[in-house]
Amino acid sequence: MTVLKPLAYSWPIAILFWAALLWVAAGELPLAIRDNRSGRAPADRGSRQAVEALTAAGLFVAFFAAARVRDASIAFARLPLYLAGVALVVAGGLLRRHCFRMLGDSFTFAVRVAAGQTVVDRGAYRYVRHPSYTAGLLLFIGIGLALGNWISLAAGVLPVFGYVYRIRIEEQALVDGLGAAYATYMKRTRRLIPFLC
Repeated sequence: MTVLKPLAYSWPIAILFWAALLWVAAGELPLAIRDNRSGRAPADRGSRQAVEALTAAGLFVAFFAAARVRDASIAFARLPLYLAGVALVVAGGLLRRHCFRMLGDSFTFAVRVAAGQTVVDRGAYRYVRHPSYTAGLLLFIGIGLALGNWISLAAGVLPVFGYVYRIRIEEQALVDGLGAAYATYMKRTRRLIPFLC
């Protein structure tokens, strides 16, 4: 069996992948800095730390496997899968930026409900309650495909466990803080994928 170097680690085509990742990170950084200045959020109940830890673990496994476990390389359709992966990373980044715009100051990395906050049901929020987590899933699937490794692709499941916990905490805080308006919104929207779940 031929062991293949991932395209994400092959010059010059790797530029597409790494540029997409840097672009995504650049969009997150200002909000992360702003959010860190906001202090603790008791309603968060450790969900931010859970998402961050599982995201870091998933990324570590994905990149380590692509670099070191070459026997798990995806050997077919390498270039199309790589390009699809980069496209999903960009799509996830675009959806995250859309969520930042739709929620404005209400978008935070820790669960908190501000006084006077209202339910946002425009843009992607018209169809799903947590499109920023949908974007995260697109990013992880894209990274796994672009790395061209079955283990890297499977590692994208790790952040899902953080998202499941986070969604439960976040929705309870929003029902408590926004009341019937958010409960009604929950009844007519899906969590992550329009019309499905």
